[in-house]
Amino acid sequence: MKNQWIEFISGKVTVKVSGKGIERFINVLIRNGLIVWNVKRHGTETITFTMRLQDALKIRRYARERDCSITFLKRAGMPFLFKRLLKNSGFAGGALLFLLLIMFLSNVIWGIEIKGAKPATEYQVRKELDKMGVKIGKVQFFVDNVEGIQRKLTNNVGNLTWVGVELKGTTYHLQVVEKKEPKKPEQLAPRNLVAKKKAVIDSMYVETGQKKVDIHDHVEAGQLLVSGVIGKEGQTQQVAAVGEVWGETWYKSHVELPLKTKFFVFNGQEKEKLSLILGKLEIPIWGFGEPDFQEYESDRNVSKIHFLKWELPISIGNETLRAREETTRIYTEKEAEKNALELAKDKIKSVLDEEAIIKDQKILHKEFVNGKVILDIHFKIIENIAVGQPIPKETTE
Repeated sequence: MKNQWIEFISGKVTVKVSGKGIERFINVLIRNGLIVWNVKRHGTETITFTMRLQDALKIRRYARERDCSITFLKRAGMPFLFKRLLKNSGFAGGALLFLLLIMFLSNVIWGIEIKGAKPATEYQVRKELDKMGVKIGKVQFFVDNVEGIQRKLTNNVGNLTWVGVELKGTTYHLQVVEKKEPKKPEQLAPRNLVAKKKAVIDSMYVETGQKKVDIHDHVEAGQLLVSGVIGKEGQTQQVAAVGEVWGETWYKSHVELPLKTKFFVFNGQEKEKLSLILGKLEIPIWGFGEPDFQEYESDRNVSKIHFLKWELPISIGNETLRAREETTRIYTEKEAEKNALELAKDKIKSVLDEEAIIKDQKILHKEFVNGKVILDIHFKIIENIAVGQPIPKETTE
């Protein structure tokens, strides 16, 4: 019998027939289009065979006409299997519910371990994790992936040099490297302090060493400011000159700023999409169809599904679509000049030390051309111009 799997789907039965007219009975079944197979004789008046469930319901009439008795020995196939499942549905449902519960609990955060952090830093890290929703009892599908958590912690916790985030089962393991303040050198080698650039001395503070310039003096790059050779003639000694020499320096900056700028802003509309990912197959389970807005940015997060300690080849994809609108910003000439000046200040500050201050600025050139403002600006800066330089061996004083 070919294609018995089809018969399995529709159902089949094994029938036992007893009587004197069993050959005629079989012939009648075949003439009436009832298919039988696996026919076996058991003695002179008994045979067994297999037939389809839908045909088995019709043979009693033919058996009575041929004075035969029939017995159904075995039932097999999908209808009977389904019937048994319904009969044991409570057990099957309980088993399925148990597996689903285990799978759910396997994807809940049950632990967060932080290593390498001082108590104060660990408190800051845990506080930031709470803001991100990474907390005990939270489902992993609804938090950022490990790369996103690592990036946000590095950006938002100031005293972290590096943080590694790893998810093992239901526990997040964080390895923290804190920023270390540079150790102050125990002893500096003998040195002078010299000017690192051309300037006019504004103020100075000398802790160790001998001043060689005064306030309002004009100095060139490399000029000696504080000598590390101290003492009277014939009784000198070399020390490490320590101090600060603040000078007025000068910078030029060139900036261009358009009067009209187009850019995108979020308008607050969002749409969430949830999908089940099986290999390359993605099955939507929430947020069907396209969003109501045309312009948007997508933020996608994929979380693996775990069963106990094993990672299943199944993932949950969570995609957030945020609507954006194009807007145009138009400056008046006065506003453009003001913003261009602020832009130039930020540009200058990016190349200065943190302690440096802008004393004054003067616009050397200004023009409005091709829809933008162009500024050339001269800045006066007060900054520490002193840098250490080893004392030459031949120096005597």
